[in-house]
Amino acid sequence: MQTKSVQSDKGIGFAVLFSVVTVIAAAGMVVSGDQLTTAVAFAVAVVAASLAVVAAQAFW
Repeated sequence: MQTKSVQSDKGIGFAVLFSVVTVIAAAGMVVSGDQLTTAVAFAVAVVAASLAVVAAQAFW
């Protein structure tokens, strides 16, 4: 018998937040002028995408 149920939307919220950061960083890759800025935007996009997946799983 289940006595306590905890539901949280934190996982969805963090996943959406990091997904938006990923999209913004990907757009930054497209509009950047030099190679260093593109590389930094790519790194931010990859880290944010990874954090979106982790957030969705951590608060399951």
